[in-house]
Amino acid sequence: MTPSTTLPRAGATPLNGDQLDQFARLGYLVLPGFLPDDLVSRLVPEVDRWVDEGLRTQSIACCVEPQLHGNPPVLELELEAHGELIAHPPLMDAITQLMGAEFVFHHLHSDRQPPGIAGKPWHHDYEQTPQTDRTHPMVHALHYLDGLDEDTSSLAVLPGSHHEVAEKNARAHLGTGRLPGEVVIDSLPRGSTVVLHSALFHARRPRPDGPGKDRYFVDASYCRTGTLWPPVKPYWRHMLSRARELGLDRGRWPELFAERHFTEYARPS
Repeated sequence: MTPSTTLPRAGATPLNGDQLDQFARLGYLVLPGFLPDDLVSRLVPEVDRWVDEGLRTQSIACCVEPQLHGNPPVLELELEAHGELIAHPPLMDAITQLMGAEFVFHHLHSDRQPPGIAGKPWHHDYEQTPQTDRTHPMVHALHYLDGLDEDTSSLAVLPGSHHEVAEKNARAHLGTGRLPGEVVIDSLPRGSTVVLHSALFHARRPRPDGPGKDRYFVDASYCRTGTLWPPVKPYWRHMLSRARELGLDRGRWPELFAERHFTEYARPS
């Protein structure tokens, strides 16, 4: 992992000019131990519940067959610590520095990935159909609750690739293979966060065979306002409405769950 792209432990200190420049140039920042231990300790059992009670499976079914299943019985953001994570103040402060004062929450994903999970090929997650520009930033905050080490799959990123205008799957034919200039992030302490520009190509690289451990992972995404963003979940209005009802914006970010920043949902082809 490239040392110059990492930040000191804890999220109370604002990003400095070098860090902002690194994100602009490279498209990612690594924040070791960014989340407080108390929050991580409450998130982990919620992830277990999300997986073990079939709530994650149900949420996927509601995305795949919305006419059959309707809204999920439970949303990730209705889990107390998950809801708190979305607008965790140090995270909001960092995103404000990276994207500007007004941004909107896009989605939340949570999973407990087994040690034998397959890799995820090179891709990016910038939501735009068709892909035409990068005038408005979108970021993904990848939270590794139990960190990353030799017993988990790793994250590979391709620095600078967020400047390209390319389809999400433009490098998928390469699988999870090594690319010139890539950086592999495979050693992080508990509660670490990696912030990606959503247009940055990245891959989940599987770990070698043998004993391993579960990879606790929560992915939250945010978009700068000023353009209309495609939602990725058919129940996106319900999700934003519940976030407003629960007061997850803490009264500080009035645009965070505003529906007016989105197009209508279109099912992927």
